[in-house]
Parts: sequence; C-alpha cells; structure tokens
Amino acid sequence: MQRSKGARVLKNSQKVVRRKASAITIDDVAAHAGVSAMTVSRVINGHAGVREGNRERVMRSVLALDYRPNLAASALAAAQHTCIALIYTNPSSSYLRELLVGALRGSTRAAAQLVIATWDELGTQQRREAARQLSNSVAGVILPPPLCESQDIVDTFVTAGIPVVAIASSQFSDRLSCVRIDDRQASHDMVSHLIAYGHARIGYITGDPNQTASAHRWQGYRDALADAGIGYDDTLVQPGYFTYRSGLEAAERLLTLPQPPSAIFASNDDMASAVVSVAHRRGLEVPGDLSVVGFDDTSAATMVWPELTTLHQPVAEMADTAVDILLRAIRHPASSARATVDHVLPHQLVTRASVSRPLLAL
Repeated sequence: MQRSKGARVLKNSQKVVRRKASAITIDDVAAHAGVSAMTVSRVINGHAGVREGNRERVMRSVLALDYRPNLAASALAAAQHTCIALIYTNPSSSYLRELLVGALRGSTRAAAQLVIATWDELGTQQRREAARQLSNSVAGVILPPPLCESQDIVDTFVTAGIPVVAIASSQFSDRLSCVRIDDRQASHDMVSHLIAYGHARIGYITGDPNQTASAHRWQGYRDALADAGIGYDDTLVQPGYFTYRSGLEAAERLLTLPQPPSAIFASNDDMASAVVSVAHRRGLEVPGDLSVVGFDDTSAATMVWPELTTLHQPVAEMADTAVDILLRAIRHPASSARATVDHVLPHQLVTRASVSRPLLAL
C-alpha cells in the first residue's frame, strides 16, 4: 500500500525529535563539511576568524546530519532533562546560519540538548500535529519568523505547558516571550540616514505581510518621511516577501516609474541585493545613479558590489538570548524567571559603499 505524501512528510518531521541510535560526532560533521574538527567547534561556539564559506558548509552539515553538540560528561545528565527545540521554516540561508550559530552557542554553554527541526514541507494541520508530538519530547521551544506569528502553533505548545520564546516578533504577551530589536526605530534611522544625504524620493520594499516586523519597518519609513516634512507616496512602496525574487520584481516596478526614486530601502538584505542586480542590468551605477540599502546585516549584504549599507540585527545574539530566557523558565518554574519577557536588543546602522548623494543634489 502506497503511503500518502502528507503521511511521509509528517513521518520525516517526527524523525527530528528522536535521538539517533548512533550519535553524530563533531568529526562526522567535519568530514561531511570537508573542514577540520577545530573549525566545526569554532563555528558551533560562535568564534570569529572562520571564513564565510567554511561557516556556511559547517552549518549545512549540522542540518544535514541532525548534529547535536556533544556535552561534557558532567553536564550530560542535566542536558538530558533539558531538551529544547528550534523550529524553522524556509528562512534565507544567511539568516538561518546566524540563528543556528546563536542557538548552538547558547545551548552548549548552558548544557542543554538542542533539537533543530524544519517544517518547510508541512501543511497547517501537519504542523499542528508535529507541535503536539514535539510537546512530549522537549521542555521548551524557540520559534523564529514566520512560525512565531502562527497563533495555532503557539497555542498548541502553550496549552501543553511548553514555554515558548519568539525571535524577531512583537507579539509579546503573558503566554509568549519575545527577543527582538525595535524594528520601527531601526527603519526610521535608515530613512533618516538617506534623507541626510539629500534623498527625498525614497522607494521602499516591504517585507512579508504575515510578519509583525514588516509592519513596524514600514511604519518607521513613514515616520521618518513625516518627521522630515516629506509627503508619503504610495507608488514608491512596493510589496516584497523577504525573498530575492520578490526584490527583483519590486525593483523593476520602482525603476520603471515615470519618476523613479533616487534611493531604495529594501526591508531585508536579500531584497536589497536583488535591487542592486536590477540596477546593474538596467545600466545604473550604485550608488552614483541609485542608492540602495537593506536590513539585517546578513552575509548577503557583503556578497554584492558595492557592499550594502544596512541595519545590523544581531540574529545570533537574539537566538543565544532566546535560549537563555527559555532555560531560565524551564529550570526555575516556581520563580519570577517563569514570567514572560519582552527583551529588546540594540540595532546598529552599518554604513558601507551603497549610498551617495542623489545626482540632482550634486
């Protein structure tokens, strides 16, 4: 009898929460990635000085092998009783890498076992069922976007008594802790930076409408324009979904306007990179003819030319902090540590080579 695709996908997702009979070692990860065990250790513990390509290969191997960091023997017993999960669905590879670095660093330091699960291929009902099953195996859950915005998923865990920490979400409540930056202020800072260079016609590419951060970043864009006395123009705002392809499409629409913008602010680095690509294809120089800025400061920001001015969102630190908040709630359930918290980390505007004064202002 042939199994349905849905049943097969759900079975595959269930495998993530089971410990493998023969544990994967750091040497296995090193061999799979084609690097040394020392390099794997440095990546997992968040150390600097690792080449970007090696870091990417290690994180892919960690996912492919379902590797869970080895814990010191003295901490193993505690770790076995503190198993937490990081669940993700289809983030950009650079964003995912930062999440994993932070979560692995935090769980290793605190002697906790970390389960990494991907629900990319699961439908709504399958995700709800996977959440119910995972509730029987873990003591706490970390949800990055977009899963942290799903009320169904959060409800399933909370109803089962599982503490949840959301990353990059503003949906803080007495049921859900959050670790985030002030997206509205960060976006305001970037638009003010462009205005200081003399830009008044600034295009904006929004993020995924299902994520609360998108609305806050768009509002920060509007706030900065209003504070500078610049009118809001709907034609300069185009929809995006935090994907490279949506950035390409939005950039084409903006740059074919009768009066195109002199600068474009994309609400993540993947879309900003796409804007640079479209500009080059249309014969525009960045930043001479068009200034382009992004958001997140992922590796995508430094993989294009010119490198992007962007807003640094400390994704790895956010994941590390989420682990800390979650473990305090798990290990001290009778204390105030169990109370939910809204932890806001600072952002930073990183200036590179993608911004200059508009041509008419020269």
